Amino acid sequence: MHERTLAYLRGRFSDYYRRQAIDPPPDADQREWGYVPWTEGPGETYVRHNSMLDLGDIDDFLARERPKHVYFSAGRYEDPSASTMEEKGWRRSDLIFDLDADHLPSTNPDDSYAEMLAACKDALRRLLEFLEDDFAFEDLTVVFSGSRGYHVHVRDGNIQHLERDARREIVDYVRGIGLEFEALVEEETVGGTVGRESPANNRYLPTEGGWGGRIHGELLTLMGEIRDMDEEAAVARLQEYEGIGEKKAKTAYRFTQNRFVEIERGNLSAHNVFENLAQQFAPAVVAEANAPIDEPVSTDTNRLIRLPGSLHGGSGLAVRPIPRDELEDFDPLVDAVPETFRSHDIAIELTDGETVELGGDSFTLEEGVHTVPEHLGIFLMARGHAEKGKE
Repeated sequence: MHERTLAYLRGRFSDYYRRQAIDPPPDADQREWGYVPWTEGPGETYVRHNSMLDLGDIDDFLARERPKHVYFSAGRYEDPSASTMEEKGWRRSDLIFDLDADHLPSTNPDDSYAEMLAACKDALRRLLEFLEDDFAFEDLTVVFSGSRGYHVHVRDGNIQHLERDARREIVDYVRGIGLEFEALVEEETVGGTVGRESPANNRYLPTEGGWGGRIHGELLTLMGEIRDMDEEAAVARLQEYEGIGEKKAKTAYRFTQNRFVEIERGNLSAHNVFENLAQQFAPAVVAEANAPIDEPVSTDTNRLIRLPGSLHGGSGLAVRPIPRDELEDFDPLVDAVPETFRSHDIAIELTDGETVELGGDSFTLEEGVHTVPEHLGIFLMARGHAEKGKE
């Protein structure tokens, strides 16, 4: 990055921070703070082990230092500025989740930036379903990371003192790691029948919530389709699944015509085909419905995470907190563009031609010198795709 580019970004980041009030996290004085200054040459200098006492007023600090990146810790400490974790004296930590489009199995290098962010937002919806529905967490803060993903800060009191192993269990659940089908099944004792003196146990999948509810949803969808087919088509469809022959398929089809309510109840004992199908659905449900979070972030009680409201030095976009009721309408390539950078056009020299979607517009630029909206120029310079041109 040329000195002219570096100086320009430093100056405009400072302008942003002078105009933007930043809300610090709860108990800010108990957290460790870190930041990355703008420096010449390759690599970055990571300044950490700071307390709020070291930094001073957060707005003054940001306007003065105009950092490239700024972070605070998930953990709260007795002495947050101590140089080792042991000396800091851990008290408790938020639970942090990080979704990064680069790590999603549904994205590939040929996807556009907008496509990657859309895929990441889909993963965020799944994550929030786990956190809100399965765990009933209430104190959630959703944040666009400023680059390729989203963060979720969980601050419910009942998770604050969990250590790594307990957080690992939450991670495994959200990822569907080590999921055992048998553990999802619930048993209910029913009375004896003719020819059977002792009671029997019926096996049920939960019909709402959790992994069992998700698998049941797949079973219910398929059997609803089977019910609406003619018998020949239904039998052929069921025989596509392993372990289901013509005879079983026919009896399962007839069951859907007369006792579909048992399928709705999740009764796997009503017909052995239903448990067979549910077990076959489980791996696909886990693969499609899990939230592909960055696992080490959530298990680390000392993790540093980006400060909401700050700027991401690799994009020039804001690390934007998103009210829960505004998430569906949130467009990171529009809503995370700082107003400070929308005021005028600037000259840049693009190192390679590319197409960029930003600020509600699409720009196709060839290599060379261009006059572009400032927010686009800052985005390209911060990403290392352009240098500041002479005005």
